[in-house]
Amino acid sequence: LEISSLSDSDILVLRLDLTDRSSHEAATNTVLKHFNRIDILINNGGRSQRSLFVDTNLDVYNAIMELNYLGTISLTKYVLNHMIQRKKGKVVTVSSVMGIMGAPLATGYCASKHALQGFFNSLRTELTDYPEISIIQICPGPVQSQIIQNVFTENLAKSIENSGDQSHKMPTARCARLTLVSVANDVKEAWISDHPYLAVCYLWQYAPTWAWWLMNRMGKRRIQNFKSGIVSSSLLLF
Repeated sequence: LEISSLSDSDILVLRLDLTDRSSHEAATNTVLKHFNRIDILINNGGRSQRSLFVDTNLDVYNAIMELNYLGTISLTKYVLNHMIQRKKGKVVTVSSVMGIMGAPLATGYCASKHALQGFFNSLRTELTDYPEISIIQICPGPVQSQIIQNVFTENLAKSIENSGDQSHKMPTARCARLTLVSVANDVKEAWISDHPYLAVCYLWQYAPTWAWWLMNRMGKRRIQNFKSGIVSSSLLLF
């Protein structure tokens, strides 16, 4: 459908709190009542992190996992039940390249994305009787967004002061377009990033010893910059 052809009945906007898991079943039922079916679920809720593990309260890690991981699989559970009944659908999860590598200042965020990768890779193997249900994972690198302004820090009450330069990151529109292309073609896992970040993904995947060496060198500089008040730069990852 073109946007100009949509009517009010074609659009439904619901407020949803991923951390309020008790509300997810009702939200799913509301959508089903309105549209009678759910063709695609795009899991795109989450928060990143900028803090050193040794300085970070454990309740921050709990909050990251509640939001990024448990909230996502909770909503997926209710929508997937409907897709299994229909024997058709797409579950798309916006993970991150941080789900396939590690980086300093984001231990909790990386952990939550690794959890999503492991969960959905495992879930895919449980759905072999439903070949028309696709499990798709989108792994963006640095993308222009407000994710830095809303990151977790060393404690839940603290926000970040300097969001840094975003000009080196992929434009949001390009990331969205590549995501849609991946979904349309049922790509199981898509790495959406520009170089040099994409090259680091391949290095991490196929030559991990070299990736660890490189990340240690880059990580040391990243931590130094972070302590000096520099949150992000074109020389550093994510």
